[in-house]
Amino acid sequence: MPSATIRDVAREAGVGVGTVSRVLNSHPSVRDVTRQRVELAITALNYRPNPIARQLSLGRTSNVAVVAPFFIRPASVERLRGVETVLAEWKYDLVLYNIETQVKRDDLFRKFPHMDVFDGLLVLTLVPEEHEVERILRSGIPVVLVDAQHPNLNRVLIDDVHGGYLATKHLIELGHTRIAYISDILESPFKFVGASARRFKGYRQALEEACIEYQPEYYRQDLHGVQEAKGLTHELLSLAVPPTAVFTASDTQAIGVLRAAKEQDLSVPEDLSVIGFDDIEVAEYLNLTTIHQPLFTSGVEGAELLFQCINKLPGTQCDVQEIELPLRLVQRQTTGPPP
Repeated sequence: MPSATIRDVAREAGVGVGTVSRVLNSHPSVRDVTRQRVELAITALNYRPNPIARQLSLGRTSNVAVVAPFFIRPASVERLRGVETVLAEWKYDLVLYNIETQVKRDDLFRKFPHMDVFDGLLVLTLVPEEHEVERILRSGIPVVLVDAQHPNLNRVLIDDVHGGYLATKHLIELGHTRIAYISDILESPFKFVGASARRFKGYRQALEEACIEYQPEYYRQDLHGVQEAKGLTHELLSLAVPPTAVFTASDTQAIGVLRAAKEQDLSVPEDLSVIGFDDIEVAEYLNLTTIHQPLFTSGVEGAELLFQCINKLPGTQCDVQEIELPLRLVQRQTTGPPP
């Protein structure tokens, strides 16, 4: 027996095909009594809409594009897990664009307004430039930033400055005054102020508040990685007056600090206190004191905010929202009073 078609439903309900389509797409213009008649006909005929045809009728692709620089980093992976959870519920596919250079980033943002292979765009960490935002807004593509900020775009973020302040204040309250900071290179390759720079600002604020003079020799920066952080830690520990505590811009870098301390036979936290940032999965395993940011939740919130815009009726405006997620100190076993 052949499957029922949308025309069969229209005939059974005594309405036009267009009315059935509007009921299937939950259009508000259909009167309740008509909607009920169509729904009864759908049930009676056991009608199953063709998902591809329905997507075409809605002008949908069932794809969401996600732009992520250095997407294999633990923080990015955790955010992507959150995004994927929401996409699975909506039966959407993720189209991932990994960005590693400024040239690739510029080329991609130039193409986005002219691409019709996705229904919405999630941008992790990167901040579009003003002319790029204008082009995207003109195109009508729903866009949400995660871990980035622009006043004209929906965004999910944390207060990195406050996070750097929390980490440094924790060390100060333990009695430390010789506190080092290790971070990524502050001049981001993507021409915007990155998280490391914002956390550095919080670090400086906490020192100033406690009347502790900032010591430039206690600051080190390099490419993001365990080995790089380990090398920087050896430099710090070789100073005539080495730091008694190290705050790192990520848990990955904190691992490098812990390895350097072990290589120099230093006990943590008896000889050296270490605090990271992110609270990735390995942080708990290492008993690392860190600043927890809700990485998975940020991906979930960003994707849900995007779908709010995707599902707006044609011609209606998606209000710009900012969601700031809370940070908290997680004190474990790598911080203590100075020796």
